[in-house]
Amino acid sequence: MKISQRIAHSRPLATTAMHGRVESMRHAGEEVIDFSIAISHFPAPAAVLDAVGAAVGNVRTMPYTSVAGAVEVRERLCGKLARENGIAAGVDEVIVTNGAKQALYEALYAMSDPGDSVLIFKPHWPAYVATCQLLGLRPVLADLPGEVTPAYLAACEPARIVIINNPHNPTGKVYSRAELEAIRDWVQASGAQVIVDESYEHLSFGPAHTSFASLCDWRALGVVTIFSASQSYAMMGWRVGFALAPAPLVSAMQTLQGPITAAAGHLSQVATAAAFEAGVQRHMIDDYRERRDMVVRRFGDVPWIDMHSPDSGPYLWGDVRALTHDTVAFAEALIEEEQVAIMPGDALGVPGHIRIGYISDDVATLLEGVRRVIAFGDRRAALQ
Repeated sequence: MKISQRIAHSRPLATTAMHGRVESMRHAGEEVIDFSIAISHFPAPAAVLDAVGAAVGNVRTMPYTSVAGAVEVRERLCGKLARENGIAAGVDEVIVTNGAKQALYEALYAMSDPGDSVLIFKPHWPAYVATCQLLGLRPVLADLPGEVTPAYLAACEPARIVIINNPHNPTGKVYSRAELEAIRDWVQASGAQVIVDESYEHLSFGPAHTSFASLCDWRALGVVTIFSASQSYAMMGWRVGFALAPAPLVSAMQTLQGPITAAAGHLSQVATAAAFEAGVQRHMIDDYRERRDMVVRRFGDVPWIDMHSPDSGPYLWGDVRALTHDTVAFAEALIEEEQVAIMPGDALGVPGHIRIGYISDDVATLLEGVRRVIAFGDRRAALQ
């Protein structure tokens, strides 16, 4: 049996591979604490559950919609963009997708040709690099600084496309307005197009989130902005999201989506519209903030890790270079010895760091997992 060269040289995403490994171990009867990804312990908002329940009860046949999504759904998403993001858009500038990953793939496919360069700031969400590789693009990785300045951007390698993740996975950085304006001026001068991933827009613990598209002529610049319900609304398994882009780009993305998945499922679209009208889930943010502070305090006196307290998001990003730079080996030994799964920084472009998802379990399980990580690291430190 022949496997194509274009996929034979690709590897599964480290994030999904580790989570799949955890599921297999649990299926075999092992008790594993999974910090490798973030799956909220909260249910989807009541408004989403009510809307989907009503749709099931009132609609005998789930209809096909246009590939980009039902017009009514896109109208409601345009309302969200105006209300929350300060962006005026029409229905022909919105496409509903099966999660953020589909929007990312379609945007990169529609905006680029094989060999084009894509600037990605690291640490990075693994899907950015993996998607570029699948499409024959050239990822250009640059260290994400504490502050993005005009001088920093001027030193970056020129690229055809720039990916901005705001708020940022995994560091939790929330870009300031000044930083976004610096990026805007830089791409205007360079001619690069921009993909902005704003999947965590409602997961900030303090700093205000600003949409890049609200600060520029996004149609002229060819900006694509991606939104996801997964984390902001605790809807990871629902696989719903959407993208905002100039109408010609949405048309191109729709051309790609048509023969692959066609429209997102009818109930998914109902859920999408309801989710993005639900607003910030304050109870989730308050809970996550308490968990963040609790875990950061536990790591505070541990000499071999510098655990950063993020401004947003469901992850903690820890520097373990005092102990090891090989976090792949660290993660492998941890899951074998302590049955705790984490994400090694190597998978996100930065060895010597680890990513911990802290929103999944009850507090007792969370703290037990942290205890095991610390005990594991202490044992390794004692051997040095």
